[in-house]
Amino acid sequence: MSERSVMASNQAAEKIAPYAFLGMTAVTGLVDAVSFLSLGRVFTANMTGNIVFLGFATAGVPGLSMTLSVAALVWFLIGAVLGGRIMARASGDSHFRFAAQAFLLEILLLTAASLCAIGYQGNVTEPSVRLLALIALTASAMGTRNAAVRKLAIPDLTTTVLTLTLTGIAADSSLAKGNNVRFARRIGAVLAMFSGAALGAVVIGYSTAAALGLAAAISALCSAALCRSLRTSDEL
Repeated sequence: MSERSVMASNQAAEKIAPYAFLGMTAVTGLVDAVSFLSLGRVFTANMTGNIVFLGFATAGVPGLSMTLSVAALVWFLIGAVLGGRIMARASGDSHFRFAAQAFLLEILLLTAASLCAIGYQGNVTEPSVRLLALIALTASAMGTRNAAVRKLAIPDLTTTVLTLTLTGIAADSSLAKGNNVRFARRIGAVLAMFSGAALGAVVIGYSTAAALGLAAAISALCSAALCRSLRTSDEL
């Protein structure tokens, strides 16, 4: 592939990426809705919250499990290692192409989680093999994706953490004598996370498997949009 073709592919992907990442942010809300509401008050996407839960559990707060929090953290890190190894193979302007491979792995893991959750009732009394498997699959999926997103470094679209996004909305606002930089993108990220969490909470009422299947489907659509933008540019 010529250097000019690679540059064209990246430019096309960069235009699509913000919209795809907003979809992935909604997936984060979905996954954390499943993990918190069905997997025993643990986060498998938002590791900041999960580490806080781990601290609470260590202090003996009832209703929280050190085992589940540690499992989520460990499997997220394993996923991040896998995503990091995939992205380490990228060179020059090929980051989006390798990110697509990481996103494919995320989709496969979320699909596996959806299949694993068929018939799962979400009645968490003590850690079970199925519960730990669901935590492993969803946390590793999110870790893999986050490693790729981190490497792509699209401003204000981490797809997982909103603390800096919310800080940016306020700190760069007119009230703070700012210029409202990337205001629409930041608001979009907040709304995407909110919508994904709300949707997940509703769908879980019917089926945990359906909520995870929906997360996998949205991730697949976002990844497909990125891949299509790369392929279309190659054909021009």
